[in-house]
Amino acid sequence: MSSKLFVATRKGLFRLDRKPSGWSIAEVSFLGDNVSMLLPDRRDGSLYAALALGHFGVKLRRSRDAGATWEEITAPAYPPLPEGAEPEKTPDGREWPQRAELLWSLEAGREDQPGHLWCGTIPGGLFQSKDHGQSWELVRSLWDHPTRKGWFGGGYDWPGIHSICVDRGGVTVGISCGGVWRSTDDGATWETRTKGMYAEYMPPERRDDPGIQDPHRLVACAAQPDALWTQHHNGLFRSTDGGKTWREVTSVKPSKFGFTMAVHPRDPETAWVVPAKKDEQRIPVDGKVVVARTRDGGASFTVLDKGLPQTNAFDLTYRHGLDVDSTGDVLAFGTTTGSLWISEDGGDSWQTISNHLPPVYAVRFGEV
Repeated sequence: MSSKLFVATRKGLFRLDRKPSGWSIAEVSFLGDNVSMLLPDRRDGSLYAALALGHFGVKLRRSRDAGATWEEITAPAYPPLPEGAEPEKTPDGREWPQRAELLWSLEAGREDQPGHLWCGTIPGGLFQSKDHGQSWELVRSLWDHPTRKGWFGGGYDWPGIHSICVDRGGVTVGISCGGVWRSTDDGATWETRTKGMYAEYMPPERRDDPGIQDPHRLVACAAQPDALWTQHHNGLFRSTDGGKTWREVTSVKPSKFGFTMAVHPRDPETAWVVPAKKDEQRIPVDGKVVVARTRDGGASFTVLDKGLPQTNAFDLTYRHGLDVDSTGDVLAFGTTTGSLWISEDGGDSWQTISNHLPPVYAVRFGEV
């Protein structure tokens, strides 16, 4: 069972420790700064934190002592345009940004790749490091793919890579709005994997286009990485063949909309979502915060609400705001209102840790 939980918020990074008396805040880093993402690297115990500092740009920090001290390391950066080259433009005439506006995902490479890291950014670039984040290289094979110029932003102005799933056979990424992509050669080549997904927000003739699908969150079962789940903009989808084909899961309740998703690390049939009302409101359904869980691959869902507010609650959980630990029993999720809940029984019941944190961007369990 995990003994540490890291919570990235708009105003700092919080480390919670589990003690006999329960969970409590043990360390606060970067107080007042926007922490967009974090990565506890279980391979060597390092902890990485991505900062979004507005005028000062994106920054990356690394800690080797569970957040007690930090060192600045190189943040992913887009290469400058060749001399005389014109900036890329969208069909409506906007210039594509030439810098990383947000570090939106951080993941460790395989166990046999010490120091290998992946980072997804807005505006839609994927980077990799082979030296523990000391240097980064843009994955040009994906950035230069001819379909990339057709990607577009969902909630942000530009597309972004928010999900990176690494397994023995390769790496799969989720892009909003750019679909799902898979590489089996460490990023040298890519193929789209969205068959079965659809985009109800597009004209009928573009409903099935792979490059405009909006997966909100993509997760893979650690023990069976071909088992993928995604919370899409207009529904829940599941794949059992590594994303080659997807089927819609229609039994989720109280709604099919949401941003976040988690899957059990050993049981691909068990997954959790935090449903919400879509688009214009983006708040809990009927003012009730709930978690929906399936244990049969999506055939049915149980609505879990014990310990969660059931009246006048307006919490929204972002893409990375839900996590499950390596046992599959302990879950945590945080919200836009600064609430944080933990369950130690698979979601059957929840304990309130705080109602007063800054807005939560990401939660991740770690043993570092």
